[in-house]
Order: sequence, then structure tokens, then C-alpha cells
Amino acid sequence: MSKNLLFDKQDYEEESVFKPENLLREARRQKSLPECEIPDICLLDPDGDIVTYLNRSGRASVNRCWAGYHTTMHEFELGGRTVGIIGQAVGASFAVLVAEQMFASGCELLVSITSAGTITPPPDGKQFILIEEALRDEGTSCHYLPPGKPALLNRELLENMKPLRSHPELSVGIGKSWTTDAPYRETASAIEYAERQQVNAVEMEAAALYAFAEYRQQQVVCFAHLTNTMARETGDFEKGLENGSIASLNLVEKVIENINR
Repeated sequence: MSKNLLFDKQDYEEESVFKPENLLREARRQKSLPECEIPDICLLDPDGDIVTYLNRSGRASVNRCWAGYHTTMHEFELGGRTVGIIGQAVGASFAVLVAEQMFASGCELLVSITSAGTITPPPDGKQFILIEEALRDEGTSCHYLPPGKPALLNRELLENMKPLRSHPELSVGIGKSWTTDAPYRETASAIEYAERQQVNAVEMEAAALYAFAEYRQQQVVCFAHLTNTMARETGDFEKGLENGSIASLNLVEKVIENINR
């Protein structure tokens, strides 16, 4: 009897039996929700601080078209566009579950901004990293892409995002992340390996979101907000004004502008 716990997947081209569209159909039926589309631009906020800020400041309202079982979508206005946002979808599997449902519900661009631990500090002390590539140290991405393939930001999206670096107030660099699904197993040897790979940050969603995006041919952009050193120092996890929400929203507004050029 094999001691392996995971399948040796060979079925990457095979359709899934369980489809997000069908789950959402049943959710609408059970919740008596209308069949309508969510905003075409959505924001994933794993920390939940942006959603909290938007609600506290009276800028957000509940989106009545969202039928996901596990989450609530809010919407708000940003740069003349209506943006959908879901908070506290932490980790690769939860983030991709939500992403699948978002794109099945009318989303066309998903932006994710997550807190991240610093591995190799970026030059000039940048606060945010546009994640160009993510090391795959989680399981969800393996259901979308074979293990040997890198998890990359779409090249066209990367070119569209490069001008963000020309806005000093955004404090954005371009770099690599390490996506883990076991944050309390970030060992010294694993961190040393990530440093050798010139990784800037460790987070929990990007590799899976990029694998999903490549497989589904969808637009997903992931940012790491460098907020901590994995609690190795007192006073860690400070994100700035309104827990980083204002800086994050300014960044998302510029992302939308660059996509729509």
C-alpha cells in the first residue's frame, strides 16, 4: 500500500465535475438571490483591513449579486469604477475558491493585496511588491499546473503594471514571493533557500492564484504588502495609516488606470 498522501495528477486537461457556476446556481436558489453579475473588477483582501476601513468610512455596501456560501462581497467606488471586494480569504485554497466563484460571477480582473513577511528587502525600501513569480510551496496550484511549471504573472499584465514603479508615492517594486500554506513552518533553512532564489516576500496566496489564472486564462494581479519579519522583532506587523488601507486603495486605483489604457 502506497504511503503517498497525494495523487500523482495526470489529468490537467480534464474538466472538473464540480463547477463554480453550478454551485452558484444552487446558492442563488437557496438564498433567493437574483441572477446578476458582480463588478468586473474585484479585490481580494486576505487581511480584511481594507474591507473594515471601507465599511467604517461608509464607502462600502453589500453586493446583492454575490452568491458565494462562505463569504460576503462588498462593493465601493474607486476612480469612477465600481469594485467588488472580499476580505479574509486567507490561504491558497480559500483564495482560489473565491477567485473561481468571482470569475464565474462576472469578474474580469482580480487584484490581490496581502500582508507578507520580508525575506530579501527590495531596493529603496519599497512597501509593496508586484509579484512577478511565486515559488510554489502549497498544494492548490498543483491542481491547476504540473509541479514543474513556474507560477507567473501574465506577461501582458506585467508590462501593463511596470509603470507603477514610476509613482514614488505608491512605493511599488517588482519581485518574487514564496507562497506557503504552513506559515508556522517557515524554518531557517527554508528562508535561506528563498534568499538564494532572490525571493523578496513570503505570503500565502499568489502561487495558487497565478496557477489558476494561467489555467483558466483569467486576469489576476498579486501584490505583497511588506509588513513584517515573521514576528522576529517587537513592533512587527505595522501597516501604516488605516492599517495600510489607504495606500492599498491608491495602488489599486493606479492598477485600474493602467489596465484601462
